[in-house]
Amino acid sequence: MVRVKLGNKELKVKKGTSLSSFFENRNVFAALVDGVLVDLSTKIERSCKVEAVDFSSEPGKKIFWHSTAHIMAMAVKSLFPEAKLAIGPAIDQGFYYDFDWKFSTEDLPRIEARMKEIIDKDIPFERITMKKEAVSEFFNRLDEPYKVELIGDIEGEEVSLYKNGEFVDLCRGPHIPRTGMIKAFKLLSVAGAYWKGDVDRPMLSRIYGISFPTNKELKIYLKRLEQAKLRDHRKLGQELELFSIFEPAGPGLIYWQPRGSIIKRLIEEYWIDEHIKAGYLVVSTPHIARSELWHISGHYDYYKENMFTLNVEKEEYILKPMNCPGHILLYKSKLRSYKELPLCFAELGTVYRNELSGTLHGLLRVRGITIDDAHIFCRPDQIEDELCRVLELAKKILRRFGFEKFRVDLSVRDPANREKYLGSDEEWERAEQGLINALKRVGLDYQRKEGEAVFYGPKIDIKLLDAIGREWQTTTVQFDFNLPARFQIEYIDNDGKAKLVTVIHRAIYGSIERFMGCLIEHYAGAFPLWLAPVQIAVMPITSKQNRYAEQVYKRCQRHKWRVKLDARSDKINYRIREAEVNKIPYILVLGPREVQHKTISVRKRGRGDMGEMKLKEFFSLIDAEKGGED
Repeated sequence: MVRVKLGNKELKVKKGTSLSSFFENRNVFAALVDGVLVDLSTKIERSCKVEAVDFSSEPGKKIFWHSTAHIMAMAVKSLFPEAKLAIGPAIDQGFYYDFDWKFSTEDLPRIEARMKEIIDKDIPFERITMKKEAVSEFFNRLDEPYKVELIGDIEGEEVSLYKNGEFVDLCRGPHIPRTGMIKAFKLLSVAGAYWKGDVDRPMLSRIYGISFPTNKELKIYLKRLEQAKLRDHRKLGQELELFSIFEPAGPGLIYWQPRGSIIKRLIEEYWIDEHIKAGYLVVSTPHIARSELWHISGHYDYYKENMFTLNVEKEEYILKPMNCPGHILLYKSKLRSYKELPLCFAELGTVYRNELSGTLHGLLRVRGITIDDAHIFCRPDQIEDELCRVLELAKKILRRFGFEKFRVDLSVRDPANREKYLGSDEEWERAEQGLINALKRVGLDYQRKEGEAVFYGPKIDIKLLDAIGREWQTTTVQFDFNLPARFQIEYIDNDGKAKLVTVIHRAIYGSIERFMGCLIEHYAGAFPLWLAPVQIAVMPITSKQNRYAEQVYKRCQRHKWRVKLDARSDKINYRIREAEVNKIPYILVLGPREVQHKTISVRKRGRGDMGEMKLKEFFSLIDAEKGGED
């Protein structure tokens, strides 16, 4: 007999008891045994703690979606036997599977119909463990070269497979017990993807999909997906003339149009003002540096494939992929005393990363990235207060842009594999506890993510929720036990001895490009008054009102509003419609009556005609609106 802790209960069960016997609830489809995800078919062989896994948890969603990917692959192989299987992981929203076969969107309904048949048969997922050599021979016989290559990448002597009827796939698992647990799904799109992201490898067809335990959840998701299409920042960015990407210049490089440049400047100016108020010192570092600097930092050894290199007078230089080494050089430019700390350097620094072309996506994944970077150099006793200041500043800045709801992840090291991480146990415990205490002090709930810290330190990630409930990764706050030792970043303590500083990396927007993409989609291009590139459009109905329109236009300019005078000969309804399409917050229409009464007729975005008023009254109105956004 062994003891099993299940919730608040402690049970005695026979060795070899299947986990499925603990869960009568059909919504539970996997389990955590002492923190390890396993199939419900797993048998209990020792005393342990067991937790249910369903669709409400992130691990549960990944298992559910990955299982649906297997069902899709099974359907594809039954319809297109010559298609070769590559990989089919769960992703942030749904799943995909890559096939060496040319698919189009016209194929999706047929694949969906076959998936429905497979689900209706309620076929079990069966786990099989075999020697690598035998599995490699098996997939060789099936003429599945991508699976054979993947087997070669797996460490150890054994690999696991999952079997559904006659269909077998290479997989680590776990999976749901049976195909019939998938109640609602939809295949969404087909795209091209290079094998292993390598442009020199074959181009595969990637089919994306989504699935849920209920039809209601699927309908909600598809409705939100339609809303997201209308908010797509790439489409709106072109329509509103905010930014462009030019093929002759190269992918992943953003050219800001005049209107987009205004918003970008406002975002940056607000960031600079708030950081100066918070005691940061704004700095600027070059875009290139000798490769020697990146050897010292470690980037050259671990990140070289993502860096652009230059040859200058027979010497190798690097287009900077990070700002941190530059800030460290500034810190080390003179001897620092404990009395100077904390020292906070901030920079809107553009860095360059050689991202694969297939991963580039509008403003969200680019090769030229402006990171709103800052590095805090502090003593160990200052850590918690500095973290609180960072988190309070992040909350203030994000709320300024209309975001009130956040999801926070605390990424810490894997306690079972401490040898994989730099830094002492004492440093990690102090850093992790500092992050926890800071989150509690500023009132942010968080999810603990064990094993998701990077090797050089724990971190906090803040994901904001936009207008339609999507998550966007923005703020990151991260400790670094790597660079202080590599660069010998020191201060002279009050005992006269040199000691290593604690370095905290942090970015609040994440990057200007990604944050702008987030803003465009959050507001669907209809920016709040303070961010709108054109805030007011002045429109005379005919040329007879042009002189008065010019006076109104100049008065708006004197009040520091971003205003456009549209005195074209086109009909007024056409010009109003164009301004509405361009999402201008206010339109001032001027006809004979307005000239006679020295008034304006005001139209507000989303509300329509607000009637006639004096210009002074209008300024009071929009001053109050802008003030309310502050």
